[in-house]
Amino acid sequence: MTVRELDAAGIHDPALRAAYTHCRGLNARHGKTYFLATRLLPVDRRPAVHALYGFARWADDIVDDLDSTATPGERGRALLALEAQLEAGLRRDRATEPVIRALADTARRYDIDRRHFTDFLASMRSDLTVGGYASYEELGRYMHGSAAVIGLQMLPVLGTVGPREEAAPHAAALGVAFQLTNFLRDVGEDLDRGRLYLPAELLAAHGVDRERFEWSRRTGARDARITDVLRAAAAHNRAVYRDALPGIAMLAPVSRPCIRTAFVLYSGILDAIEADGYAVLHRRSVVPRRRRAVVALDGLVRAVAARAVSSRGEEAPVAGPSCASPPSRPRVAPVREEAV
Repeated sequence: MTVRELDAAGIHDPALRAAYTHCRGLNARHGKTYFLATRLLPVDRRPAVHALYGFARWADDIVDDLDSTATPGERGRALLALEAQLEAGLRRDRATEPVIRALADTARRYDIDRRHFTDFLASMRSDLTVGGYASYEELGRYMHGSAAVIGLQMLPVLGTVGPREEAAPHAAALGVAFQLTNFLRDVGEDLDRGRLYLPAELLAAHGVDRERFEWSRRTGARDARITDVLRAAAAHNRAVYRDALPGIAMLAPVSRPCIRTAFVLYSGILDAIEADGYAVLHRRSVVPRRRRAVVALDGLVRAVAARAVSSRGEEAPVAGPSCASPPSRPRVAPVREEAV
């Protein structure tokens, strides 16, 4: 399938094909939900998504790899080296590293604003020194670079049916919604890294502090006030998903099934967290395999229909079940498996 994707995208240079193939491998290994949704895109758009994912994953691994013995200073220097390679690739087409080579080619093909990449790296650098946030407003400034710009990078690849700037706020909101879900799912692991992405004002509103979270993580003990914090954070996250939802209908019809599937699967992680009793400090909540299969099949049916309509030159209908009301969840117990 990789050869078919590259041929459809018009990527013929052997070194460039190898670079995109490398990015695709990163996506398949590390971004299971993201990769599954990407399979629903038209084949010619998939390499670009793999390149965008590969770059984000590389930077994230520099900052967050728990198995690495690198010091914060060493991680900072690695980020600076990555930024220098990015600059060379974007400005002078001199990238030698596969991920940067593929990213630079994608940025040129789709005219992606390079500021989205530099803003992303700025937020990654802040993770090396900032371990918490006082308010959602402060967290939001960090998330512009760490999450909103991911949605903005994707928008030119996905395409829109109207002016891109009208869809941009919703694309940014969806990037933020996905990351807020990651923050909730990974709150225990992030504490192990010395970070807590739940704002201090939220904790204080429920009578707890960071030290109480660290105590719960360390001892395995539960605290009803911590559960209340996590429940409130999930409610905030769902509100951001609602802000993002109208943007799906603004996308090119052939791209909607992909983003709808990602929307349903990622917001479904919140359902899994709720079903697990908000025990995210002690175990990772995941969407059950059967649920993923149902959503993926629905996405595939929609993708095939959208491509058929597109091939006939017709206007694809927007109607159909809303992302806010996905097919009924199978009533099965959560299965312990790899995270989506």
